[in-house]
Amino acid sequence: MRLRQYSERIPKPMVPIGYRPILWHVMRYYAHFGHREFILCLGYKGDVIKEYFLNYSEALSNDFVLSDGGQRVQLLNRDIADWEITFVDTGTQANIGQRLKAVQAFVQDEDMFLANYTDNLTDFPLPRIVDQARSSDAVATFLCVRPSATFHVVSTDEGGRVERIEESRNGDLWINGGYMALRPEIFSHMKDGEELVYDPFQRLIELGRLRAHRYEGFWVAMDTFKEWQQLQDLYASGAAPWELWKSPERR
Repeated sequence: MRLRQYSERIPKPMVPIGYRPILWHVMRYYAHFGHREFILCLGYKGDVIKEYFLNYSEALSNDFVLSDGGQRVQLLNRDIADWEITFVDTGTQANIGQRLKAVQAFVQDEDMFLANYTDNLTDFPLPRIVDQARSSDAVATFLCVRPSATFHVVSTDEGGRVERIEESRNGDLWINGGYMALRPEIFSHMKDGEELVYDPFQRLIELGRLRAHRYEGFWVAMDTFKEWQQLQDLYASGAAPWELWKSPERR
């Protein structure tokens, strides 16, 4: 609802940041760290995502040379040439747990796989969470961040007189940042219809096999128009923190 100008005609992952949808930025982030095999769990307006990649033009986000009156395009850079993308319709009403279960067959034989909500961006060094997950017995490990939204915290006396108003980012509140490393064993802790972070994660907590990696660096979830505008402004500045592929030294 808060991104209605887009959400009525395209799915949220296709809301653009610069030339490309936020989904592309998330995938490009993973590809930067060597993860180039993707499974897209499609739901609402999944056909829009399919058509986008079926008609993909690398010239939009890469430098190129145009010759022969526009008949020949020589790309100077490539971005998705070495990506392998599997498109799976997982239902328009399915929750995250159901979508994950729908692609179980594609990841069942992996030692570990990565999952993402595709509506948030970060400059977090991804290998850290992968290494933490591998070195522990955790079935699920996720990036833990502070909320990106700010609030005005009001303090009053017993009579309602305002004593102080301060801007706060929820103090010591930490949330699931949506970047997850999962072992296929996660499916044995899930029951049909369950949301991923509720019952399955609660079972893992009881077993001591759920881990979180705290990160205080850049992370923004695109939930509101204001946050979308923030991401747009960062992209327009030419120094978007999540574009690690443009600065190889930033790992």
